[in-house]
Amino acid sequence: MNKDPFKEYIKESEPDKRNKGYAWHTAIGLQAVDGLKTSEYLTRTALRNIEGEISFEEANAFLQAYYEENPARDAEDRTEEADKVAARIAELLSERAFSFTPNEYLSIHRKLFTGIYSHVGRIRDYNITKKEWVLDGATVLYGSATELRATLDYDISEEKKFSYKNLSMDEIIHHLAVFISRLWQIHVFGEGNTRTTAVFFIKYLRTLGFDVTNDVFAENAWYFRNSLVRANYNDLKNGIHETTEFLELFLRNLLLDESHPLHNRTLHISGTWKEAEKPDIEGLKADIEKLFQPKTVNHILKLREAFPGQAIFGRSDVMREINIKPSRASELLKKLAEHEVIEPVSGHGKGKYRFRQHEG
Repeated sequence: MNKDPFKEYIKESEPDKRNKGYAWHTAIGLQAVDGLKTSEYLTRTALRNIEGEISFEEANAFLQAYYEENPARDAEDRTEEADKVAARIAELLSERAFSFTPNEYLSIHRKLFTGIYSHVGRIRDYNITKKEWVLDGATVLYGSATELRATLDYDISEEKKFSYKNLSMDEIIHHLAVFISRLWQIHVFGEGNTRTTAVFFIKYLRTLGFDVTNDVFAENAWYFRNSLVRANYNDLKNGIHETTEFLELFLRNLLLDESHPLHNRTLHISGTWKEAEKPDIEGLKADIEKLFQPKTVNHILKLREAFPGQAIFGRSDVMREINIKPSRASELLKKLAEHEVIEPVSGHGKGKYRFRQHEG
C-alpha cells in the first residue's frame, strides 16, 4: 500500500473515525523510532477497527492468532513487535483516561510490551549506552541505574508543580521541550523508552488543552527521537552543545500546526548535510543510472540525501528511510557494496556502511 490510508481519516468529519485514524497513524509511525516497519496485515486490521467492524480487543486477538500461524523466519525480523506495539499504542491513544504519575509511565511500558520484552514495566538495574547515528556513533549519557526511580519521581513532581500561567507560547514550547527531553534521558527501561515516552507525552499534552491530532508524530517519529538525542548531548571540545532547538521545531509543528522542515540530516553533528552535498548527489546519479533500475536509483538517491558525507548507516536505517522490509534492505546493501557505491565501516557495530566519496 503506497498511499497512506490513514490520512483521509484524519480529515474525517466523524469524530470517532477521525480519532481512531489519528491513533493508528501515529502508532504505526512511532515504530520508526526503533527502525521498525509494520505489516500490511496490520494496516488491514487497523482499517477494520476504524470502520467499526472490530474492537481494539478483537484487533489484538487477530494479531496474536496471525503471528502464531505465521512466525517470523528471520530472527532479526521485528515486524511482529511493530504490529503488536502499534495496535496497543493505538488503543491507548484512543482512551482519554490518564494520570500524570510515575506509575502511569511504568504502566504504559507494561501495556505496550507485555509478551515482547521480559522486563515490561520494570526499571532497569544496569547502565546502558546506545550508539547514535545522529551523534556519529557516540552515545547520550543516560540515567544511572541506581537513581532511576528517584529521578523519574523528581522530574514528574517538578512538572506537576510548574505553572504555565502568563507564559508566552514560545516559553511554553521551550519548557515542554526541556521537560520531555529530560524525562526521555532517564531511559528508565532496557528497551522501549522512546515509544513509552511519546505515548505518555501525547496524553499529557491533551491534559494541557492541546489537540495533538495531526500527522507530525506519524511522519517524523525518527526526527523526534533524534531531537531528543541532540537535547541531551555535549561534546564541548568539538563545539557541540545540547540544544532543544530541533525539538522545539517539532513541537511547533505538532502543537501550533506550523510547517518547519524536519530533516534528520540537519540534526547530524557532522554538519555535512549542507548544500555543498548536492553536486555529489548529481554525480552519483549519473553513475548509478548505468547500474540499477529506476526504482532502485530513487532509493539510493534518497539514502544519499539522508546520509550525506561520511554519515554511517545500517539495515534498520535503510528500512526506515525507504520503507522496505528487512530482507529487501539487506539485499540492497549487498548490491550497493558489490558495486562499490557504499563501503563497510568498522568500529560502529556490525553491518554499518557509508557512501564512498564520489569523484566529480
